[in-house]
Amino acid sequence: MVGWTASLSLIARDRYANLRYARYDLGNMVQAVWSSAHGRLLESTNGFTGEQTSRLASHVDPILVAFAPLWMLAPSPVTLEAVQIGVVALGSLPLYWLGLRHLESRPAAVLLVVAYLACPWIAWTAIDALHPVTLAIPLFLFCIWFLESGRIGPFVICGALVLTTGELMGLFLAGIGVWCALSLGRRFLGVATVLVGVGWTFLMFFVVIPHFSGGESAFYGAYSGVGGSPAGIVKMTVTDPVTVLSAVTEQRDVVYLLLLALPTAGVFLLAPPIAALALPQFAVNVLADVPGTTDPHEHYGAAILPFLFAAAAVGLGRLAPRRRERGALMVATVAIAAAVTVGPWQGSLLGASNWDPLNTSPEYVRALDRALALVPDGAPVTSTNRVGSHLAERRYFYSVPAIGRAKWAVVEVSDTWIPTAYSGEARPARLDTFLRSIDQSSDWKKVFGEEGIRVYRRVDT
Repeated sequence: MVGWTASLSLIARDRYANLRYARYDLGNMVQAVWSSAHGRLLESTNGFTGEQTSRLASHVDPILVAFAPLWMLAPSPVTLEAVQIGVVALGSLPLYWLGLRHLESRPAAVLLVVAYLACPWIAWTAIDALHPVTLAIPLFLFCIWFLESGRIGPFVICGALVLTTGELMGLFLAGIGVWCALSLGRRFLGVATVLVGVGWTFLMFFVVIPHFSGGESAFYGAYSGVGGSPAGIVKMTVTDPVTVLSAVTEQRDVVYLLLLALPTAGVFLLAPPIAALALPQFAVNVLADVPGTTDPHEHYGAAILPFLFAAAAVGLGRLAPRRRERGALMVATVAIAAAVTVGPWQGSLLGASNWDPLNTSPEYVRALDRALALVPDGAPVTSTNRVGSHLAERRYFYSVPAIGRAKWAVVEVSDTWIPTAYSGEARPARLDTFLRSIDQSSDWKKVFGEEGIRVYRRVDT
């Protein structure tokens, strides 16, 4: 666990130094944490509208506030990334304990941990930009372990922490409640967990997010093809099931399922009740119109992966004793092979080329560093997406083409990704329009121009 955390933290540090993170999403998280550390809990700048708002207007993940004291001690996005990686590594503990209980073999339990840490999707999610939902990976595993071992108090604590990682997490916690009632026979606790989980998600979607955003969740737009809202999806499932079915059986959805299943060699199918806990998040992902939701490199699998590994531990325990260690060895071997092929580790066959769509040559990175050094700390700024990961430690932080109160603008001409209400897309024409406007404006002066990187300053600054 320590070695895994250290090595991935070094990778994350390198990725940050070479600007392989972006404003979406690392910059957004950093600004919310920075604001919380400065007494404005979860305040952020909406990259699409340019308005100052609360993080709760888009996602309800108050666990971010817990990072504020850490930021005050070690103020760096790399610190936040290292903490996320370390927290994900903690998932090894409940998985190991589950392995000991069900496999009755220490070597087999260790092999399950090896598979967990080798799993490329676990590793990629851990070094992805800070996402509160990623912290739910070990928390879900702890929930299952504590329930199985009859430790209700620790389960309640972990369940409460799960809820603080996202507005949807209540649904997945409710799934654990169903499993608790039906598989473990703890009906009262199970029903209570279901009620709390469903109640949390209902409250977040229909009270908290509308209160802070002034309307319904902007992310409903990602589901416009299947109803556009929770109620709309349910209605369309009844009135037009063919459309919903086609939405979840596209080629990308099938590939996504296979990629998620690969690192555990499919042995999670030996424990269907636990494996089924991954279905709600899988449905949320494949129903969305946003391609990233079915990319296993990203954080959208945070409520899928822990259940697959927990199911693998329980499922292997249902084999004959002499076959359990062989099964665990097979899972570890497949996971290691997947890591070598698509993991984030240096030298992996396919993983190293991911998430690097823009120029990151040493000369280009040095030019970016010089450009960023011109922007004063705390000065209101607008920028294109990628450089935003290095500019988030301020109150007013806009995304091009929004300007708002910005006194500085940092633009990578090659970075044409522009945010939308719930996602973003490459819009080179929109960026060209912005550049022409700012170049022709008497209010702005270009103070840097190298390697397709431009920095502008308001003339009254």
